[in-house]
Amino acid sequence: MSFRIHDGIHLPRFAHEMLSACPATGGGVHLWLFRMARVLHPFYEDKGQMADLLAQASAHCGREVPQSEILAAIANSEACAWQPRGKLGTARGRQPVSRPASAETASPSFSAWPQRNDEQIEAVVAASDVAGLADLWEASPLRPDWEEPRTEELIDALFPGNPLLCCGKHINRDIGTGTREEWRGQLLVQQFIVPSPMTAEEGLKKDGGPSLRCLANTGPRRYLVIESDHGTVDTHAAVLWHLARLAPLVMVVHSGGKSLHGWFACQGSSEALQRRFMRYAVMLGADPATWTRCQFVRMPDGLRRRPSAFGVRQSVFYFNPNNLP
Repeated sequence: MSFRIHDGIHLPRFAHEMLSACPATGGGVHLWLFRMARVLHPFYEDKGQMADLLAQASAHCGREVPQSEILAAIANSEACAWQPRGKLGTARGRQPVSRPASAETASPSFSAWPQRNDEQIEAVVAASDVAGLADLWEASPLRPDWEEPRTEELIDALFPGNPLLCCGKHINRDIGTGTREEWRGQLLVQQFIVPSPMTAEEGLKKDGGPSLRCLANTGPRRYLVIESDHGTVDTHAAVLWHLARLAPLVMVVHSGGKSLHGWFACQGSSEALQRRFMRYAVMLGADPATWTRCQFVRMPDGLRRRPSAFGVRQSVFYFNPNNLP
């Protein structure tokens, strides 16, 4: 397990990620306090010190967080406190199936994306044996406990050989399409990547203009990436684990903001099957934008760029090489 020191206490890296991601008022501060306290219990015998840490971490959420609310979160979470484990050789809970066969019955086949079903999301989260990001990290067959970014190694595993890849530092500028070897040594500073190989360095957009990133030069889908901005990262983790019972989950990447990106292997499956799976994911809160084959997603272990936090690492929290296509 990879640890960092916080006020004299050695905390795992994922705990630091969670501490820096307190939601704003209206986004679930109360629930975040409970889940954060659940993770911190194994490291703090002094609950007063834990309360001080939670107060600091929630200080800029947009409202006053009374000490009574923090102390209640600590007391109520103690009975279900997270228990650190040793290295795991297999994932916790049910194993993903080799292909998304069960997604055939996930939703009707009409084209419009369904509305988010909050009741279904709540039911999925309540039934999940992965209660949040900490549990998802524990369930990873290959534990992502490395301190230094492993962007290059991850991309080698995700895209073997020397395919054309489209990557970028920004969404619409500083992007390029080149072979895997041409990108070698440069991926750490990229923020985005298209999760499927490209067929050419350029293609023609629908309006006839040239583009480095469009459907015309994006190859068959290799990974379907599921991402949601609705809810907390703990909710996202539980939903992704649920979806992993329907399709092979390869990797989960933290966006460096408020969401997780789940990479599901789909190479060789039909587009109809992929669409049914995506429709079910959208019903569980996924953003349908990632259905577009040329859509940028977060670079694994890359750097998120934004004015308030330049260089935030887009950490990998789950990696299952057994599910690589």
